[in-house]
Amino acid sequence: MTISRKDFLRATGITLLAVAARKVKGAAATRWALAVDGGKCKDNCAKCSEACSQAHNIPSIPQPGRDIRWIWKDSFEHAFPGQEDAYSAQRNAPAMVLCNHCDNPPCVRVCPTQATFKREDGIVAMDYHRCIGCRYCMAACPYGSRSFNWMDPRPYIKNPNPEFPTRTKGVVEKCTFCSERLAVGKPPACVEACPEKALVFGNLSDPHSAIRELLAARRHMRRRPELGTGPGVFYIL
Repeated sequence: MTISRKDFLRATGITLLAVAARKVKGAAATRWALAVDGGKCKDNCAKCSEACSQAHNIPSIPQPGRDIRWIWKDSFEHAFPGQEDAYSAQRNAPAMVLCNHCDNPPCVRVCPTQATFKREDGIVAMDYHRCIGCRYCMAACPYGSRSFNWMDPRPYIKNPNPEFPTRTKGVVEKCTFCSERLAVGKPPACVEACPEKALVFGNLSDPHSAIRELLAARRHMRRRPELGTGPGVFYIL
């Protein structure tokens, strides 16, 4: 049996379209996101940041301007400039902030070595070995969500976690949505540690996920939406 060139190309094209469709479907299967219900947060509670620090060997550096932050609390006015909302009960309380794992992350666009890259599941990840310390990503991030290691962070790590790598002087770091925990079916450390269940993490692509149901039921906002970055962190109002 012989096949014409025209039929061969047609069959090949159909196959390639099917493969591409499967890839697109797979890429859209998961979009990790986080919802923060600030109304449930206790002012003096730091369980989320403590769990994050322990899990990821975040150093405790006392010098101003040299500290490393993955999760921290900021004033509403600084976290949400120009977004004062009359219905926000959290307006007078500090807001938990972290990397927003944006749909359109400006940090990824400016990184010259691809040390910062966006995964198919929406997580903006980092390869510390590729980071050359140029800090372009820090300049591009409109949320101030990245920290630079001005010194060797290892002497400032309390009770190191042997299961997570430490960083070195001259590299940038930030929240990773606990991708290493997600890989083994665990939620992010901050979510697991929150005693008030103020943090809801899940797959935005799943209409039956807890985060989708929460966002459908409650009013919410994101940080600086006018920039078009598409943050993956939502704040419940």
